[in-house]
Amino acid sequence: MQTNGNELVRLENISKTFPGVKALSNVHMTVRAGEVHALVGENGAGKSTLIKVLTGAHQADPGGVIYINGEKCEIANPAQAKARGIGAVYQDVMMAPHLSVGENFFLGKLPRRGAFVDWARVKRETKESLHQIGVDIDPAKQLSKLTVGMQEMVAIGKILREKARVIIFDEPTALLTNEEVEELFRLIKRLREDGCGIIYISHRMEEIFRICDTVTVLKDGQYIDTVEVGAVDENQLISMMVGRKLEDMYSIGHPLPGEPALEVKGLSRHGAFEDVSFHVRKGEILGFYGLMGAGRTEVMRCVTGADRFDEGEIWIDGKPVRLASPKSSIQHGIAFLTEDRKRQGLCMNQHVSFNINIASYPAISRRGFINLRKERSRAHRYVEDIRIKTPSIYQRVKNLSGGNQQKVIVGRWLACESKVFLFDEPTVGVDVGAKVEIYRLFEHLLEQGAAIVVISSYLPEVMGLSDRVMVMSEGRIMADVPRAEFSRDGRMDEEKLVRLASGLKDDGYESRRSEGL
Repeated sequence: MQTNGNELVRLENISKTFPGVKALSNVHMTVRAGEVHALVGENGAGKSTLIKVLTGAHQADPGGVIYINGEKCEIANPAQAKARGIGAVYQDVMMAPHLSVGENFFLGKLPRRGAFVDWARVKRETKESLHQIGVDIDPAKQLSKLTVGMQEMVAIGKILREKARVIIFDEPTALLTNEEVEELFRLIKRLREDGCGIIYISHRMEEIFRICDTVTVLKDGQYIDTVEVGAVDENQLISMMVGRKLEDMYSIGHPLPGEPALEVKGLSRHGAFEDVSFHVRKGEILGFYGLMGAGRTEVMRCVTGADRFDEGEIWIDGKPVRLASPKSSIQHGIAFLTEDRKRQGLCMNQHVSFNINIASYPAISRRGFINLRKERSRAHRYVEDIRIKTPSIYQRVKNLSGGNQQKVIVGRWLACESKVFLFDEPTVGVDVGAKVEIYRLFEHLLEQGAAIVVISSYLPEVMGLSDRVMVMSEGRIMADVPRAEFSRDGRMDEEKLVRLASGLKDDGYESRRSEGL
């Protein structure tokens, strides 16, 4: 643990009760200067509620105590938390996207020179603050024109300008590219070296073990333990969170695969990928693995008709098909579950029933009128079949957990009678417990004879779930690797697949690729 020992924040016996719900019960946590302290647990474990108590959005029940720099204090609202040096950076950046970077820095307190705004000072001080964290952004640029990663950097710069010493990062990498993640981690390292205390919330276990010193585990609103990261492994940490072992997460049933459901032959799109061939059989999970820019998602967009390809053929159930649009791919039984489910996969402000039925309303409509009885019946059927946790089919999907949002999309494609499911980063932004639910959903689909393609940057997930793994590098298929060759005696040989994804040759795999398999 790389800390100087100075205690910045101590929470003791923090409880929070909402009508009918005990969200937190006697939770405690200490954050020290120069420490990156992870806060983990499943959705509903109480992480967000604890952070809202610390940032003044909620007030703890009587008996709970907060100490800042060793001094007992009351935090009744966010302004008091800010004054005490507590700041937060959220997954969805909480700033005004229609305003400039400088205006966001001085939001509500623009400096004035007489009757006019002192724009020269806004520009100068904003630029200086961003320069201190190694970021060069034009203060006059509209915030919405920046990437999500740069928006997060602006949020961090603003918090530091406000003299924050305890900084909370809540799922900060969920929407970032690999390069932006690395930039964020470099900044967190600098903040730690400067003596800040970091509270880091993430569902990504590899991030916890890479950048965190200490981890506090919550479960069902209860404090479980606080341990040094170096004293536990991933399996032990997951067991503390959910009561199950790591290997159990991927232990789903795999039926004997049937005939090919989808075949892609010699697919090429100039500048994106070249001569891509693969197949996935009924009752099989095919993994797609590659580094950033390998071309995996680009291939799937062509398979689903979202983009045009220049050469090649696509076959469904042994017959060539022409997929000129997403509508035609849906009609041929192909379902594409996008990585960005909130922006591209779901109507977040609409209810569960609408989101399940939206792609297949023509099947339950006549002369432009929807059969409302059938709409309700189908929604209830799929909520029950795939165990979507929702109080009602009329609950807005934005109020569901990430895992249940993913299930709603699957319900939509089941309503369309889809048989081939293409999952692009299926568990991004969901907790460990929700991941298990999604994997059980895969098992359900396999039992129904569906074929599944899983595109994931998380290698343990690809290897743990797949019957075969296609490895891509720089727009080309490097190998089609059967499970027996990357899983021996229950151990996964990650190095072999990483070498292939990096474009390094392996004689056995290269010869198989040259034979067209």
